[in-house]
Amino acid sequence: MAAPMAETNGPDEESFDCRVLAEAEAPETARQWLERSLWAGHCYLYDAHAVRIGHDGVRTLTLSHDVRDGIERGVASYLDGPPMVFERRGRVGRLGGSGEGGKALPSPAGIAERVDGLYRLQLGGEERIANRRVLRLDIAPLDSFRFGHRLWLDQATGLTLKQSLLDETGRPLETFQLTALERPRLYQGEVRLDRLREAPADPWRLGWLPDGFAPQPADTRSARHGEGVIHRLYSDGLATLSLFVAPIDEVELLAPGLHRLGVSNAAVRHRDLGGEPRQLVVMGELPPRVLLRVADSLVWEAP
Repeated sequence: MAAPMAETNGPDEESFDCRVLAEAEAPETARQWLERSLWAGHCYLYDAHAVRIGHDGVRTLTLSHDVRDGIERGVASYLDGPPMVFERRGRVGRLGGSGEGGKALPSPAGIAERVDGLYRLQLGGEERIANRRVLRLDIAPLDSFRFGHRLWLDQATGLTLKQSLLDETGRPLETFQLTALERPRLYQGEVRLDRLREAPADPWRLGWLPDGFAPQPADTRSARHGEGVIHRLYSDGLATLSLFVAPIDEVELLAPGLHRLGVSNAAVRHRDLGGEPRQLVVMGELPPRVLLRVADSLVWEAP
């Protein structure tokens, strides 16, 4: 399957025509299946029921995904336990900023290309999930700095019907599975891609990051925090690492060391940075030693 291309609508706006998925040849390789599944996640409209199995037990939820005027809207509502509703609205994101050679590949094309160099992609056998035929895709890291993934992809649409996050031993840390997929239908239009953005200039540099992790051009400023609280995201296409740097007197203090937050881990350090005591938090679905190493590698460079 040839990689779908983005279309340019204007000097700063690109889009992807979802209708090409209906005519595209069936994927043959593991990388092609990964890219198809990622585009499908942006282009199909559906409602679904799902179950999440993690350290805190089993939770059930409903999902919906819609696209209007090229802008996606996804909603997840938990049906048991504390009531929680999560909503995501926006354009197809990019992997990296415009500083990477002046052009950032659109996701999912950029994700599939990046992931293929950092993980071993391998197709498994056919199975049945939610009364639909699926193909298993195994994604194993090529180093010890990230976790593995296992995806079960709907053969008709490419949508991910089940996914597991695997630790260094291959043991599932969390599994998310659709139990019913209702009326999946292809959006008859174009989804818009996020505009190219420069990565922000920060008063620090990270002395070490696992290979393949790039700063994400996402707006992470929160109205809850002042200008002194900085949040940055880094990703290798699958795993995401969040970095929080804040003056100690502007945030709730956490005990230095390692913390577990659901399926994520967090490394906390209190350090003198730029002549001021600051709290540094590095968190993500990554091995704890990786988060600690990233936190300890930060070097403040501002005068």
